[in-house]
Amino acid sequence: MAERVLVTGGAGFIGRHVVRALLARGDRVRVYDSLIEQVHPLGATSESVPDDVELVQADIRDTARLTAALDGVDKVVHLAADVGVGQSMYLIERYVGVNDLGTACLCQALIDHPVQRVVVASSMSVYGEGLYTATDGTVMQDVMRPVRQEGTGWDPLGPDGLPLRPAPTPEWKQTRLASVYAITKYMQERMILCAPPAYGIEGVALRLFNVYGPGQALSNPYTGVLAIFASRLLHRERPLVFEDGEQRRDFVHVDDVVQAFLLALDHPAAANRVFNIGSGRDVSIAEVAREAAAAMDLPHLQPEFVGKARSGDIRHCFSDITLARETLGFSPTRTFDNALPEQMEWVRRQQATDRVQEARLELEARGLVA
Repeated sequence: MAERVLVTGGAGFIGRHVVRALLARGDRVRVYDSLIEQVHPLGATSESVPDDVELVQADIRDTARLTAALDGVDKVVHLAADVGVGQSMYLIERYVGVNDLGTACLCQALIDHPVQRVVVASSMSVYGEGLYTATDGTVMQDVMRPVRQEGTGWDPLGPDGLPLRPAPTPEWKQTRLASVYAITKYMQERMILCAPPAYGIEGVALRLFNVYGPGQALSNPYTGVLAIFASRLLHRERPLVFEDGEQRRDFVHVDDVVQAFLLALDHPAAANRVFNIGSGRDVSIAEVAREAAAAMDLPHLQPEFVGKARSGDIRHCFSDITLARETLGFSPTRTFDNALPEQMEWVRRQQATDRVQEARLELEARGLVA
C-alpha cells in the first residue's frame, strides 16, 4: 500500500537515493530541504529532486513549516543535518542548531501531526574509538588515545603498554563522543527514540558508517573521505591523508544504505531500536587513497601523509552488522572492491572545486590539527 513519506534533507546525497527508492516502490514523497550551498553548490532544485516530488525549501529549525510539511504524512526519514567532524569543532553553534534544535523542532511538530514511524540517520561517530581487544583477549570498549604517543605511534595502547587490536564494533559498545558532530548525532538519535514514542510514534536510529556512492558533494571538504580524495584526484593532486593512513574504517555503498532505510521504515522489529549500517568489512584509509587513484588511472598520485591528527578524529572504527542482518534482514550487496571502479568512473564525469587544502589550513589555524 502506497504511503506518504516526508524526507528531511531529501535533496542531499543519501536523501536523493532514498527518495528515488521510495518512488520506485510506489510511495508518494515530500522533500524538506534548505538547499544550503555547502551541500548543494549549484542550488539547482531541478537537479536535487525528481519532478514528481513535492519540495519544501525551508530551514529544519522552522517548526511552523515542518508542521505544515507533516500534513498527511505516514512516515518520516530524518536526514537533515550538517555533516563534518572537523568543521563541527569550530562551527559549534551552527552544528548544534541545525542538528539538535532542528530535530527538536521536528519532534515538536510531530506532537500535532503524529506519524507511524520516524527513522533518523545517526552516525558511527557516536562510538568514538571502536571496540578493541588487549593482548590477553580482554574486550575494551571505553578506549581513548592521546593524539600521538612518542615512540609508539598512533594506535591506542592497552594496560600493558602494547597496541590494542581493533575489532568490529557492535551497538552495545559504550558511546564515546569525541567531537561536536558526534554529540549532535547522539542527541538526534536519543530525541527520536525518546520524544516521538511518548506520543505513540515509533522511532528507529541507523548508525551509518562511511557512506559513499554517486552523487556525493565532491566540492565539500567536510564530506566523506572517499569524496575528498576524489576531488583531489580530479585536480591531479595527491590525496591528503592524516596520521599514517593505517586507521581503519567501514565503507558502505549508498545503495545498501537505501536498503537499510526501507527496512527500517517497514520492519515491525525495527521499532524503537538502534542499528549499525555498514558493509561489515574494514579497509585502511591509505588503501582507499591508493585504490581510488588506481581506479582513475592515476596510480602515480600516491597519498601524501600529513603526519598529524585532527581534533575529534578517532583511530579505528568499523561495524558489526549482526543485529541489522539478523533482525531486519539487512544484507549489503556492494563491496568496496566491486563498487569502487563504478564510483570513480562517475567521479571522472564530475566537476569539483578542490577545497581540501583550504579546509586543512582552517583547522590548523584554529589549533585543531596536532
